[in-house]
Amino acid sequence: MPMDSTDHRLIALLRKDARMSVATLAAKLGVSRGTVTNRLRKLEDAQLIVGYSVLLRPDAVPNQIRAWMGVLVDGNQTREVVASLLGEPGVAALHDTNGRWDLLAELRAESTTELSKVLDRVRLIKGIANTETSILLASYR
Repeated sequence: MPMDSTDHRLIALLRKDARMSVATLAAKLGVSRGTVTNRLRKLEDAQLIVGYSVLLRPDAVPNQIRAWMGVLVDGNQTREVVASLLGEPGVAALHDTNGRWDLLAELRAESTTELSKVLDRVRLIKGIANTETSILLASYR
């Protein structure tokens, strides 16, 4: 299912607060409540949204796999790539950087199988020239 900027913005809002009401989502997006409801249903039917969850502190889920992904954007497609990555449920945080990588994404997954699926979906995003992923083994501070 192709997603437009409104879909991406809707997903980004839900990632920040999945309990946000349809009325609040509509107001923030500048669309009607019916539009939000229809878009949510379409995203759920297409299984782009597969559920809603609670966010926990990173140390509250000690067995969760965390990884960092450096992303090299092809040409002048940064906005499109950022919008797509913000709509990816496996991307916990996204940062604009300088240096070797254009973007740095923090990935989270419940298993290596789930992480592999996240990586597969990210690799299909138009405008990404290259990625490099490192799994976080320990944090010291």
